[in-house]
Amino acid sequence: MTTAVMSRVLLVPGRYLMYRVLGYLLLLLSLVQLLGMLVAIYYHESIFWVFLTCAVLGAVVGYTLIYLGRGASDLKSRQLFLLTTLSWLMMCFFAALPIWWIVPDCSFTDAWFEAVSAVTTTGSTVLSGLDQMPKGLLFWRALLNWIGGIGIIVMAIAILPALKIGGMRLFKTESSDTSEKILPRSSSMSAAIGMVYLVLSALTMLSYYLAGMTGFDAISHGMTTVATGGFANYDASFGQFKDTPLIFWLSSFFMMAAAMPFVLFVSVVKGNRLALWRDPQVRAFMAIVLVAALTLTFYQVQQQNRPWFDALTHSLFNVVSIITTCGYASEDYTLWGNLAVMLFFYLTFAGACSGSTSGGLKIFRIQLAAMLLVKQMKLLIHPRAVWDQRYGGKKVDDQLLGTVLAFCFIYFATIAFIAMALSFYQLDLVTAVTGAATAVANVGPGLGNIIGPAGNFSSLPDGAKWWLSLGMLMGRLEILTLLILFTPSYWRY
Repeated sequence: MTTAVMSRVLLVPGRYLMYRVLGYLLLLLSLVQLLGMLVAIYYHESIFWVFLTCAVLGAVVGYTLIYLGRGASDLKSRQLFLLTTLSWLMMCFFAALPIWWIVPDCSFTDAWFEAVSAVTTTGSTVLSGLDQMPKGLLFWRALLNWIGGIGIIVMAIAILPALKIGGMRLFKTESSDTSEKILPRSSSMSAAIGMVYLVLSALTMLSYYLAGMTGFDAISHGMTTVATGGFANYDASFGQFKDTPLIFWLSSFFMMAAAMPFVLFVSVVKGNRLALWRDPQVRAFMAIVLVAALTLTFYQVQQQNRPWFDALTHSLFNVVSIITTCGYASEDYTLWGNLAVMLFFYLTFAGACSGSTSGGLKIFRIQLAAMLLVKQMKLLIHPRAVWDQRYGGKKVDDQLLGTVLAFCFIYFATIAFIAMALSFYQLDLVTAVTGAATAVANVGPGLGNIIGPAGNFSSLPDGAKWWLSLGMLMGRLEILTLLILFTPSYWRY
């Protein structure tokens, strides 16, 4: 950001409230870093001082921002774009510092990439030798995934609908003046969603532990599963647990649960037992998972003579992992055949449900785009006809369909642009295209020998890592939240 633009940022009305929000977020991150310190102390690792130093540094900067923001001010809705972007950038920067200082020969570029991947719950990694990494660092990566997961839910529920981005108005809560109030106040809704997130995380951790994981692995993988972040403690990802099929089934179940709208879980607890089933995107999500998993199972049994239960276990796990944008891998699924490679490439774009921890395009946008296509086909036959379009019981007007279509365009245009930028660094077609797609969709692994499920992103040039980091942030912030800051008209008024 240039000096001129930064000066405009400091003059934005409502800057005092921005300072306070950023300061409190940084204080919260500093407290979380103390957890990493405690884990390092428990395992007698000398890196505990790194977390302590970073926590103190973050606290000093955080208190300074709070002091600067002591003046009274109001925040306009359009300023949410700036506040949201600055919050994520600040969190990523301070999250990268422990990684930068702990990992030997780690450049800041690699530390930034790892932190962005963690906070955005993408799950791409530049680190190798995870099996021998300090426990404190592994816990920090998992914790960043977990924090990013709840942050994504809050943003999707409270902020994005107010910004009217890509059809998100369909998912307004009472904080956005919805008529269907589940709880009386938005603060109660946030608390209820937080409680669901905590309970789901605890159940995942307990299930993993009872299935055979160590306590540390159960806690770490429990956090990254519910956050659909995909960071694992081993280079082999979930292939480390290949001798325990039960773990794959448990992980598939909890990844799917985390990829469903958390608001609907609250609704179920409040007495609406069929809330999940009645949601059109949940039904579509379940159908896609079922069809894709059974297709790959049949394909492996027929083409590779693989035992059906083993084929079903790994097919379901990897399909769920990719479509939920978690990014775990039980094995190198690119070796299953061309059908598997093509299917996983398609699933990379899909994503799961809105209001969940998953990334991607989201199922509801695909459904609305299909609704628009059907309408256009009908208009070719009956040009003067008028239809009452509804989605999940809510009326869908042409303006909302237009925003969805515009978002889909900018989504794929962003992937194409980043893929073009990656090709500048002499990356092959598969690596460039799937790398851009997995970054914007926040999935994790791409395809090919370099960034596929059996590889990582460490060998990519630094410039490519910065482009991919930008793609991860754009994908997590629904693209327009970040893109609008680069338009002159945003800063003009």
